[in-house]
Amino acid sequence: MLAKSFVALALLVGTTLAAHAAGDPAKGKNVYKRCAVCHTDDKGGGDALGPNLFGVVGRKAGTRPGFPYSPQLKAANITWTDANLVKWSAGPARMVPGTKMFFAGITSKNQQADLVAYLATLK
Repeated sequence: MLAKSFVALALLVGTTLAAHAAGDPAKGKNVYKRCAVCHTDDKGGGDALGPNLFGVVGRKAGTRPGFPYSPQLKAANITWTDANLVKWSAGPARMVPGTKMFFAGITSKNQQADLVAYLATLK
């Protein structure tokens, strides 16, 4: 019984990860327009109301030089993996209470995956 539960859990996790990996960067660029109200995404560019998101995938949260992050985000010890970016895009304040980012979140799982796929192209 335990082995069957483990297999079911492994399949669920694999399916969830595959769904995130299946994001469409072209669609994500369109979703990113919601982010572009406060963020830039150009290589070598400056920050806006939020930090520049170029190269965000793999970066430790709260570490872009010169950006005034909240103490809560700096202390959160988060690395922007695909999974963490999906969770953040669903509701920043739910992930890190006290963050300065005021954004209700993206409810569509497909749009979350698409957004993360687009962010992954910014290298």
